[in-house]
Amino acid sequence: MRRGGRARRAGAVRRWALAWDLKGRERPGLRCLRSLRPVPLPGKMVCGGGFACSRNALCALNVVYVLVGLLLIGVAAWGKSFGIVSSIHIIGGVIVVGFFLLLIAIVGLIGAINHHQVMLFFYMVILGLVFLFQLGLSCSCLALNKSRKESLFHAAWDILSNKTRNEIEVNLNCCGLLNNTNNPDAIGTFQMDYNLCTAMCKDNTTKGHMPSCPMCGEKMLKHSDEALKILGGVGLFFSFTEILGVLLAMRYRNQKDPRANPSAFL
Repeated sequence: MRRGGRARRAGAVRRWALAWDLKGRERPGLRCLRSLRPVPLPGKMVCGGGFACSRNALCALNVVYVLVGLLLIGVAAWGKSFGIVSSIHIIGGVIVVGFFLLLIAIVGLIGAINHHQVMLFFYMVILGLVFLFQLGLSCSCLALNKSRKESLFHAAWDILSNKTRNEIEVNLNCCGLLNNTNNPDAIGTFQMDYNLCTAMCKDNTTKGHMPSCPMCGEKMLKHSDEALKILGGVGLFFSFTEILGVLLAMRYRNQKDPRANPSAFL
């Protein structure tokens, strides 16, 4: 009896939910069931089927490129402003690469927001070229050794006038470039620079002892080493992300905007 009663009640519930009444009107239970709609997943609400995901990712990546470009320009300018570190022309090349990266990141950001086909095309091409130059300059910054930097400093120091040398020594509070004992000409140049030096550190020199002031070359070597390590490390790391930017822009460019007119060509 109990099993039969349960079966009858279940059948009645199914007939009430799925059947129509005699007047051809849909039952309230079926109307409630049909009114239910599937709830979209959180990923689909944000990404919109892939188009919004590509656009948001490309915009975020270009914001990172803007910050990286500003960082490269700032660190390179800080490095060049110290003495004759500007004689290392690789640092000047990093400034150029940082400027182009900043410029192309702004173009890519505008193209990603507007889904502009032409801007995205030039963005891919120029970003690929920036990747090649940035990779080469970053490897050069990390590979520049101490002896090469010393030779660059000597070549730049020799063409400076005594007045300019004195100004550098006063600003850096040092005397002379490098006391290279292996080169007699360099020793004579260092002694002459030390005798003409008017830096504050020379006032504390003990008579009969030479030198007590730090050498300008040592300070500039330390400063240039810090700048080149930062520029090389940051540039090398973020250069590989630019490949991702090119691929992401290519994928986003071939996607169709769901908000656009379906009859439009692009």
